[in-house]
Amino acid sequence: MHFDQRTQTALREVGLDTDDLQAASERVAALVDETATALGAFFDAHDVVYSDMDMAHSASDYPEHAVDYCDVTTHAAEMRGWLRFETWGAYVEDGRVLERASGDDAADYGATDSGDPLVVELSLGPSVHERVRFAPTREALE
Repeated sequence: MHFDQRTQTALREVGLDTDDLQAASERVAALVDETATALGAFFDAHDVVYSDMDMAHSASDYPEHAVDYCDVTTHAAEMRGWLRFETWGAYVEDGRVLERASGDDAADYGATDSGDPLVVELSLGPSVHERVRFAPTREALE
């Protein structure tokens, strides 16, 4: 089970049995896997991304980052990994897709297909310690 003891107790109190808890736990793990796959695909698809990260000495509100790779793994409900740019990297503690491309405007924002991740958010660990949004264009972050 991927729920702590208090959460399991609360879920049982509202009527879920052990089978329901197990099904919910498995669904959480599947959703985490799907998100990790989408995040990896987002960074694989773009040589350059832009972020809303506060960077010392940056002249832009949305600094540019040359992507080397994003390696995200999962274990049950947890997502961890490493995001590597050309000259630096950061530990990934969690992430999510905030916005997906839709319809004809997909290409305008750097997405190849409707439904592709357009804006993602990563919780970056030591050295950054904040949630940071990434997108293939500065306009997508505005």
